[in-house]
Amino acid sequence: MTIQADIREPLKDALSGVAANVYDHVPESVIAPFCAITYSSPMMEPNLINQAVVKVKLNFLIQAAVAMLSNPAALDNLEQLIISILGAMPSGYIVESVSAPGIISVGASDLLSASIAVSTYYQETE
Repeated sequence: MTIQADIREPLKDALSGVAANVYDHVPESVIAPFCAITYSSPMMEPNLINQAVVKVKLNFLIQAAVAMLSNPAALDNLEQLIISILGAMPSGYIVESVSAPGIISVGASDLLSASIAVSTYYQETE
């Protein structure tokens, strides 16, 4: 199996029930509201066991964003999106933190966004 099949796709599938467009990569353009799964730093934390089995901790950011139409409504929409993402997290994923919201520009759009740091473990199978 692969990290894509075992880790990123199941996370995307679990998040597909939230009221947002879900991407398991950084898309060329986005439609708000959305959440995009990307790696954070460090991307992988290796835990080599006798050099025979590769086990790594994978660190991700789920970037949640909503349209910036008005401050109170955008903040409420972002909070609701984050809560729904947290509720949809599959077992085996550790939610580590949620960043403070900030404004990002994507194309011609300003979006209110926050990052959710999550991690999980992947072990090479033979």
